[in-house]
Order: sequence, then structure tokens, then C-alpha cells
Amino acid sequence: MRLILLPVLALTAACTIDQDISGPVYFAENCAACHGPTGEGDGQLAEFLSVPPSDLTMLSARNGGVFPRDAVMSAIDGYARGAHFAPEMPEFGAGDLGDTIIVEDEDGIGTPIPEGLVALADYLETIQK
Repeated sequence: MRLILLPVLALTAACTIDQDISGPVYFAENCAACHGPTGEGDGQLAEFLSVPPSDLTMLSARNGGVFPRDAVMSAIDGYARGAHFAPEMPEFGAGDLGDTIIVEDEDGIGTPIPEGLVALADYLETIQK
């Protein structure tokens, strides 16, 4: 296991992720079929889901202009899911999201998070409108 201490996740996570881990690639391979290639919820499988996929480009707008990184990672991982999620949404935490890194919050508390999950959250933050 490789450990990296990150003082501020939002500013430094993308710079310390393994070169082989790519948020855009993870998104294209695992999310785009439902959420669409641009994340707007218009993927080719969207019409077949019991709950329409979220427009992932509006996460910050729906959260007062702040990207809800912890909630996004928790939803992707499968740890916290509300009734608004389609049961078809996979729990990616059960799969291989890469090596675990330690991410420190503003209070210095470290949390182990898979690299792929951090990379995917970083990518989703870049597509916000």
C-alpha cells in the first residue's frame, strides 16, 4: 500500500495521483453509459433506468456553488445512497479503484481513499457548470 499525505485534497489530489489512474477514463468506462459522455444524465442507457441518472455537471450548483466532494465520493463508493439513486447504480467501492492513499482534511485527520475514487471526484469537479 502506498501512502501519500495530502494537506488539501481539492488543491493537490490531482497532482499526486498515480499517472495510470485517470478520472476521465474511469468516467468513460463506468459512468458515461448512464450519465452521458458529458455527465448531463443523457447516456444511452438512461431511458432504461428506474430512476433517471443525475446531471453530474450540476452538483456544485445544487450545493450552493460548492462541489460536494465527500458526498460525491460516498455516493460513488456506495457507502451512502439515498432513495434518489437508481438501484442499477453500482457500488464502485466493491471493485478495484486502485491503491489507497491517505487524504488529510483541514483538521489534519487522515482518511484512506482509493486513488481511482479521488481521480473520479477530481474529474467530476472539472465538469461543473
